[in-house]
Amino acid sequence: MPEQSLIFPADEFRNRLRRFQSVMATQGVAALLLTGAADIFYVTGFLTRFWESPARPWFVIVPASGQPVAVIPSIGAELMGRTWITDIRTWDAPDPEDDGVRLLTDTLRDLAGDDGAIGLPMGLETHLRMPLGDFSELTRRLGVARFVDATDIVHRVREVKSEAEIDRIRTICAIADRAFARVPEIAAPEEPLNRVFREFQMLLLQEGADWVSYLAGAAGPGGYGDVISPADGRPLQAGDVLMLDTGAVRDGYFCDFDRNFAIGPANDAAKRAHAALFAATETALAQLRPGMLASDLHRILTGAIRAQGATPGGGRLGHGLGVTLTEWPSVTAKDHTVLREGMVLTLEPGVVITPGRFMVHEENIVLREDGPELLSARTPPDLPVIPV
Repeated sequence: MPEQSLIFPADEFRNRLRRFQSVMATQGVAALLLTGAADIFYVTGFLTRFWESPARPWFVIVPASGQPVAVIPSIGAELMGRTWITDIRTWDAPDPEDDGVRLLTDTLRDLAGDDGAIGLPMGLETHLRMPLGDFSELTRRLGVARFVDATDIVHRVREVKSEAEIDRIRTICAIADRAFARVPEIAAPEEPLNRVFREFQMLLLQEGADWVSYLAGAAGPGGYGDVISPADGRPLQAGDVLMLDTGAVRDGYFCDFDRNFAIGPANDAAKRAHAALFAATETALAQLRPGMLASDLHRILTGAIRAQGATPGGGRLGHGLGVTLTEWPSVTAKDHTVLREGMVLTLEPGVVITPGRFMVHEENIVLREDGPELLSARTPPDLPVIPV
């Protein structure tokens, strides 16, 4: 069995396999079927942008004992062979008559027997990446009752990061930190926002990102009203607050944090909003400990914002982070996930400045025994100003 794999040594993946199989044993799951890019990468190290094509399904099965098996289109065999996976079963895809269903059925029977429970992630923040018609045929062949919800198995294993994973996230955070430090090179009055977006992605690549899967942001006088729309050609103006939020990738791992900048002197409301966000994050950094719930962190952040005389923004105030841009848990009042040592999280408080205008700030942390460790460089307490 190979000792070196893509991204990490093989022992990193063996440790993940043992953790999966331990939880599977407690839940009576004979085999775990994974179909999504993040889960397959997590188990195998199979890293490719080819997932952008919807033409081919990919499958990895984790058995209750023994090694994972890849059931994949033949085009991926060479790359999968460079991972630690040795049992690779292929078909020529896409095949409109049988796009891997028969091979997948036979493999699941090999690994789970004729009546073993087959785990499949079915809950929030999961999806089935295969045609629904093919899945219907798979359940017809195997029996629909054999499939059980494995969301909790995947969540509990993936949410606690190894030191090797944390190091990868720290690396991409440092890359983004360097790019953010160069924003004054690309942002100035009369500069179109969409050009700033394009040039910021260039900065991230220059500083060492493999690719930029996500870039969001906004700009507006004293704040902004939306942070998910594509950038348009509106030129930046003196008095605007510019926010850039990046999910850049290095070695398959994401950062996810933002920075705010005033274009010229900021007004008092924008300064107060930034100060409230900084203070709320400081409170969370001081108080957060393993054993708290995600809802406890939401309460800490909203309480700290109100203590500054500001109004908390709606929605979640942070989330997990790792091989996807956002992972569980969500920092909301309704998410009671226990926060454990080794989780990588975002702290993402937001404040309402005026109706329809707000400001949001985000940092990346790993939760240690004695509290959070910052993975992103801390933003300054005062709103940074880009001179006009």
